[in-house]
Amino acid sequence: MNSPVLFEELDTVDGRKVGLATLNTPQTLNGLSLDMCKLLASQLRQWEDDAQIALVVLRGAGEKAFCAGGDLHGIYKGMQDNSSGQAWDNTYAREFFDVEYRLDYHIHTYAKPLLCWGSGIVMGGGVGLMMGASHRVVTQTTRFAMPEISIGLFPDVGGTWMLARMPGGIGLFLALTGAQMGAADCTLLGLADYTLDAQGWDELLAAIQASTWSTERDQNDVLLHKLLRGLQSGEPEQPGPLGTHYSLIQHACGGTDFSAICTNISAWSQSEDPWLKRAATTFMAGAPGSARLSFELLRRVRLMSLADVFRQEYIVTLQCGAHGDLQEGIRALIIDKDKQPKWSPATHDAATDAWVQRFFVIPWPADLAHPLADLGRQASA
Repeated sequence: MNSPVLFEELDTVDGRKVGLATLNTPQTLNGLSLDMCKLLASQLRQWEDDAQIALVVLRGAGEKAFCAGGDLHGIYKGMQDNSSGQAWDNTYAREFFDVEYRLDYHIHTYAKPLLCWGSGIVMGGGVGLMMGASHRVVTQTTRFAMPEISIGLFPDVGGTWMLARMPGGIGLFLALTGAQMGAADCTLLGLADYTLDAQGWDELLAAIQASTWSTERDQNDVLLHKLLRGLQSGEPEQPGPLGTHYSLIQHACGGTDFSAICTNISAWSQSEDPWLKRAATTFMAGAPGSARLSFELLRRVRLMSLADVFRQEYIVTLQCGAHGDLQEGIRALIIDKDKQPKWSPATHDAATDAWVQRFFVIPWPADLAHPLADLGRQASA
């Protein structure tokens, strides 16, 4: 049986090596399982400590997706197996999100250049992997989104940190609508650094192997930047749909009036623009509780450090597995596929500020430290 993640060490002309990690479950659009997270985390640590490895490249097998999300089947089973209904008793969720969030944080803080080939679908867990890479590539097939509202979750894997730092209203719009973005919009928002042709993978890899790499991180960053810039077409990109409607979205989704924002997005269900109409349709079909939760999270985490955001997301994610709509959302979309979720609360008005506070309650016993307490503190320990 093939490994769900393939690892190769490729030679370069000067004898140094490139670590290549390939997510290898194209039949599930390279959805990120616990096993895949563990394999990636272990190998990234080894390559980081190996002086022969000049840089690391992360990609997905197949042409359809880099990574379309996380292991929803495993998360669903974990919720079903949790007979007590208490958030801390979901042992699968505790481990999965611990390992995944640590992996994502490590990518953000990686000691060597890390290139992510974000071609095809990049959603959910895939965004978590790509977001922290030092060199992020998109192509004409990239479809980038955080569509968690459709399953009763929120944009986790550091997604709230990413969205909260966007210009007013833009991040909230993406969280509430799951709107898909292509290369131009990803570049506009600083979510990608380079746009290459989707068929240019072999050329990119050949150029990397033909380059002479240094033992110094800064020099390798500069060299990789020049290499990627040289492979771009040089032609100016046409604005994407988000760029086209940028001011409209800011006006509709800015501010702190949750009810007004919901009304403004819903009004686009009558829009003649198909992208705006789809965004509104997704929002209106999504979990009202997830909308309120995303709204509250983006407000809370705006000034937090990345490590503190992951710690906050961990608490909220565990609570979503016990008290929110996540189980019902996965059932309706992935398990039974009836696409008829019964959300609770059923309306945005019922998803009040008082209702959402339950998701911020620490779920573990008072005598235990936060499971991610050491995140971001290892270097100073």
